Amino acid sequence: MPGTSEASGSFASGLHGIVLSFPVALFTTALAADAAYLGSAEIQWSNFASWSIAGALVFGGLALLWGLVDWLRFLRRPGGARRLAYVVVLAAMFAVGLVDAFHHARDGWSSVGMTGLGLSAAATLLALVAGWMMFSRVARWEMVR
Repeated sequence: MPGTSEASGSFASGLHGIVLSFPVALFTTALAADAAYLGSAEIQWSNFASWSIAGALVFGGLALLWGLVDWLRFLRRPGGARRLAYVVVLAAMFAVGLVDAFHHARDGWSSVGMTGLGLSAAATLLALVAGWMMFSRVARWEMVR
């Protein structure tokens, strides 16, 4: 991260990237499961999507907490606006994912529907944006070294 020590920043960035990779993969999995459920009406796809969303929220919450602490820790250093934008994207991802989890907790066909598919798509898109922000930032740090 700009302004961090290179020795601790590289390891912490790598670990943060691993934590962030789970919401990216799991929200994408939930989106695919929602699409499969709408195409087949097999209830197991809805269950699979619900568990994928739950896992994405666990790791997304950890990534959000990590990003928030990182932003607060380096508040007065250069790159603070970029860190804040990253935290805002993570918070939006978590909020949309939480609403998606509540929507998937409903009974019957309405547990997914087009609303659930749309929420899963929005959470996936936000997770991909957060991943892009994180990994493009890491690439910049490696070039600076």
